[in-house]
Order: sequence, then structure tokens, then C-alpha cells
Amino acid sequence: MPNDFFTGIIEQAKKTPKRVCLPESASADVVALAQRIDAEGLGTPVLVGNEAEVKALAASAGVPEFSFECFDNADEAAVESLVDEYLSRFDNFSRKACTRRAKDPLLCSMLLLKLGRVDCVAAGKECPTGDVIQAAMGIVGLAEGVRSPSSLGIADIPGFDGPEGTMLGLADCAITAQPTTEELAGIAIASADTASSLLGWEPRVALLAFSTKGSARHESIDVIREAVERVHELRPDIKCDGELQFDAAIVPSVAAHKVKEPSEVAGRANVLIFPNLHAGNIGVKMVQIFGHANAYGPVLQGFAAPVCDFSRSAPVQEMLGNVAMLVIRAAAADAAKAAEAAASAKDGE
Repeated sequence: MPNDFFTGIIEQAKKTPKRVCLPESASADVVALAQRIDAEGLGTPVLVGNEAEVKALAASAGVPEFSFECFDNADEAAVESLVDEYLSRFDNFSRKACTRRAKDPLLCSMLLLKLGRVDCVAAGKECPTGDVIQAAMGIVGLAEGVRSPSSLGIADIPGFDGPEGTMLGLADCAITAQPTTEELAGIAIASADTASSLLGWEPRVALLAFSTKGSARHESIDVIREAVERVHELRPDIKCDGELQFDAAIVPSVAAHKVKEPSEVAGRANVLIFPNLHAGNIGVKMVQIFGHANAYGPVLQGFAAPVCDFSRSAPVQEMLGNVAMLVIRAAAADAAKAAEAAASAKDGE
């Protein structure tokens, strides 16, 4: 992760430190990450596990002493208290089912997140991506207007000159294979929110296709057009357009030639939504290989609370960058909730 991007993300996250839950406390790399979270001032690392065991692992791995909290999910009293609180607020699990989940570190972290005891969850160093997604889906749930989780990759492309300089947001390149209309709309909404909260952009979201505004007809294009309409219905605040060919989305002169109607997105898009995972996976790798782009993320998105998934091969420095992005998104989520509460209180006066 190049220093300029990494440093900027870290500095931004330091302004709003959060409680970061790390369920994989038996991993030396995760314990080292917890130490870096504390040292960099990103917030309080909350590890799921036994405090003495975490300290012993840190000592054996040569990790300097650091401040952290533990939720010991092998402690019967702690588990019972967690389950009691959960069942007093939610009714989607039986006591037995909730207790069983609390004793699994990954699922326990999601219970803590759902209850607001932590602000975000960072996992995946030891757990497969599918397990992280399934755990978040089953407990945290999806954000309003989102039908499936997705990911946003951030590409820094040398020589590209767009609305955000050399940067572009690309989605979905990792999770949803063949999105339906509702799922594609949800990916667009989640990507816009991620770009806004994480990068401070005013999102201009283009749904990509092999045609531009009716230049070709095919049932697969109907899904894209309907998804754009759905975004406009659900989130009229988001600048979103499609279907657009890649060049019509990012090259102003091409957009002027191909798009005959007014558009706030065509030629100026900063977030590109691929029609399916085939296109997304191929597209992001072509940008990296032929465009020599640096790619950050992918950022897991679409959940009702912030969750991130590490690559199992990721070094501690890369994981720290992912946590910093997670902290920024958690702060944005808190700000959005506060604004919503203030608006509701004002309406009630």
C-alpha cells in the first residue's frame, strides 16, 4: 500500500477512533495488528478470547505491550450476560441458538457488533471470506435498500485523469456472481455510500454495459436499466446513470457523442458498477496488469454495520490499512445515525 494513500487513510481514521473487534485472537498476526491499532491511535482493539492467552501469544511473538480489551467467550458468565442482552432486544434466535453462536469467536464478534458493544468487526485472516460474509449476513444483516453484500475496489491508475484524479471506484469485483435487478441496485447504492464515507467523494455512479442508452437490446441490459430506475426510486440523492459503455462513462468527449440526454454521470463517473462478477473480476485485473494500477480493498459493503474481510495472505500493514478504512466507515455510520436522530427529533417538535 503506497505511503501517500496509506498515510492519508490512517490520519483520517485517527480523527474518529473506534472500538474494533478482532475475533481471531489466536493468530499472532492479528495480535500484532491489535498492537498497531492501539499504537496508531485508530481506536480500542477488542479481541474475542482469553486475555491471558492473548498476552502470552503477544509475548511469544515479540509483540510490544499494548492496550486492548477482551471478550472471553469461553467465560460462562460473560456469555450468559451477552445472550441475555441480545434476547432482550432481538427475537431472531432462541436462547440455545444464541448461546451456541456466542461461543464461536466469529459469530460472537457479530453479536457484539449487533448490540453496539463494538463499532466494527475485522476478520478473515484465519476465516474464509464466505464464513465472514455468512456470519455478518446471519446476525448483522443488510443495510436498507441492499439485497446482497458486495465489495468496492479502489483503483489508482497512472495516467488517468478523472473527476478524482487517478482514482476510480470499481464494484462488484469479488462477491455477487450474477446480480438481479434488486441486487445490482443495492450494489450501486452501497458503492456510492462507501465512496462518500470513505473517500469523501460526491459519487457519480455508472452502471456499465456493452451498450449506451439503448444502442443495443438484450435481456441482460434490461436488468441494468431497471437497476438504475430502482436506485433513483430508493435513493434519489445518488447521481446514477446507465446503461453506459465504459468509455461513455469516463471519457467526456465520448459521452458527448454517445449520450444525447442530460446526464450528471456520463463522462464524469467516479464509481463504476460492473454487470456481473465475470466483468468485474476481469476488469479490475486488466486495470492492474495493463494500466499498472494500484488496487486497494476490496472493501466489504452492504451490511447494516461495518465489517471487513482480510485476505488470508495479507501482511499486518495491509490489514492495518483495511482497519483504517473500516474505522472511517464506522464514523460515517455514526454521523448518519446522529443526523437521522436529530431530524426525527425536529420533526417531532
